[in-house]
Amino acid sequence: MNTLNPASTVTPVVTTQPKRRAALRVAVNRELDLAAPLFAPFAARWDAEADRRMTLRTPEHLKALMKAQTAHTSARSTAATARSQRTAARAASKNPLSTARRAAATADKAARSTRQSAKAALKEARRDYPNTLTSVAVRAHAAHLVPAGFASWALSTPTDWATWPASLSIAAVAANAGALWLGRRSVTVEVDDALSAEERRLTSRLDPAYWVQHADERGLSGTVPTPVEVTPAGLVTHVRLDAKWTPAGFKAKSAEIRALLGARTDLRMEIRAGSHGDRATITLRTRNAAEDADLTGWTPGSPWGVDTVTGEPVHVPLGRRVMVAGTSGSGKSWSTRALLAAASETEDHRLVVIDPKRVEAINWQHRARTAITPEDVLDVTDELYAEMVEREQLIPRGEDVIQISAKRPRITVFVDEGAEVIAMSKKERAKGTKEEPGDPDWGRIIENLRSIARRARAAEIILVWATQKPTMSGEGHGIDSQIAGQITYRASLALSSASESQVVFGSDAHEKGWHAHELPMPGYALLRSHPKAKPHHIRTRAMSPKDVIGLRARPVWTRGAGVPAAQPEAERPALRLIKDEAAVTAPAAEPVTNRSRVLGAVAAGARTNRDIVDRTELNKGSVSKLVKALIESGDLVKDASTGLILGTNADAAVSA
Repeated sequence: MNTLNPASTVTPVVTTQPKRRAALRVAVNRELDLAAPLFAPFAARWDAEADRRMTLRTPEHLKALMKAQTAHTSARSTAATARSQRTAARAASKNPLSTARRAAATADKAARSTRQSAKAALKEARRDYPNTLTSVAVRAHAAHLVPAGFASWALSTPTDWATWPASLSIAAVAANAGALWLGRRSVTVEVDDALSAEERRLTSRLDPAYWVQHADERGLSGTVPTPVEVTPAGLVTHVRLDAKWTPAGFKAKSAEIRALLGARTDLRMEIRAGSHGDRATITLRTRNAAEDADLTGWTPGSPWGVDTVTGEPVHVPLGRRVMVAGTSGSGKSWSTRALLAAASETEDHRLVVIDPKRVEAINWQHRARTAITPEDVLDVTDELYAEMVEREQLIPRGEDVIQISAKRPRITVFVDEGAEVIAMSKKERAKGTKEEPGDPDWGRIIENLRSIARRARAAEIILVWATQKPTMSGEGHGIDSQIAGQITYRASLALSSASESQVVFGSDAHEKGWHAHELPMPGYALLRSHPKAKPHHIRTRAMSPKDVIGLRARPVWTRGAGVPAAQPEAERPALRLIKDEAAVTAPAAEPVTNRSRVLGAVAAGARTNRDIVDRTELNKGSVSKLVKALIESGDLVKDASTGLILGTNADAAVSA
């Protein structure tokens, strides 16, 4: 026979039951807290009507009511007497024009008019001194409770009691009382001790009891918020809307909502549709999830920024065509440098910076090909176009893009500032002379960039377009419409207007919340990588010019450097087997440079800059600079009679 230890059997019961009761109590309170906001408007209207009635029940109104009742009773008595006298006059005389009948009719008419006036005065006095709402409710419930009781008694038999009429009536009374109790119930909200003073004030004003009490003053009656949720990015509440409201209409009342909450004018407040058609969500961005993130400098693998709502790092993948917009002072240059650093860090990546303003380009000269003057920009875009065409021929069957490598690296082309490049491509061409060729077609700059935007993704030549003025028309516009249509990642720091936000993020920017014109400055951005992306503010990484200069030097891309030109199939030498012979390795061919092309043209008979331009297809500015440098180095000599000839320093190089 087993014996039980009393301590082992009693103790768990004693300790578990209170925990279960506490858990049950917490669960019940939670459910009641969820239900209370639904009945808060009913209780508020009930209490408001009860207070109105009690306010009107003054001694003065009571005296007026009693006086009106006395007057009405007297008028009814007088009217009854006059009606009797008229009836008697009709019985006494059959002549309708007799003096007695006419007098009785006049008296009856006057008495009825007095009675109607007294009745109206009594009605007005009752409105001024109404019954209490409790007495009205008691009489209303008695009107259905008493008949329901009699119906239950009449329908019941000794063996079968018909309780349903009385049950329904009692349920109606209980529903009224329960709705009032729930609506008046104070919702218990667990407030985080770490809330700031501002958050505590906003939380108290988002309390359903406070909101319902003051909503009508702001034209927001019929809306009830749920208890506040505290998130890493701020306060969130879900608002129930009655039949006269829609989420869009509620959003249009943002000014009234801000006034009701007493929120700062610069506090970011988001109002959007909720989970159901009769719900809306208010989000107050009182917190910044990226506030403690270290976003200075750059190291390989560092994120571009941090989402201020979720606190998650935000990366912009390499190989994506990107548009970066931002007004002056928004931090566009500091934010973009992290993208350029990543695009020029590894062996299979190269960077090209096109910057007519020069300021940004000179910081990257140790690790990027830079183009500042119109001649340089035309040269580099011509080379990029030729590189794109050549790479397209190398894409194998069954592949979408070329495989990047150290010999065929991904080339990221950064355009800063877009408006200056567009203006450069519209530059008026100077006419040529016999000695000097005219300007090249500057329009090739934008045509080359358009082709790169449309076609070069497969060739792994990626365009990144930056501008301070994101418009597609008008003087000084910074975005070309054909290029904009090919952009997949759209980023923007603070902008000047809502129309600029719409150009960057699309026609639905205002509707979907992409309000770049409302971003704080500097260093905060929006990034739209796909149509369903959320417009969360992103705190971006900041790289100073000194941070850029401090980066390690990287190889600078030049077309043909270290990569043999692709040969057509017919021109490639046939394969042959070498047997019993030592393998012979041919030395790698030296890259063809613009300098060697100019010297080769002079050796072939070119005597003027115009001849060199025609033979090499280089632009006029590049030829002029190269000729001047070659004359200074002694590689070329400008003879007064014959023109340009090779110097002594260049003879050996050309003959070799």
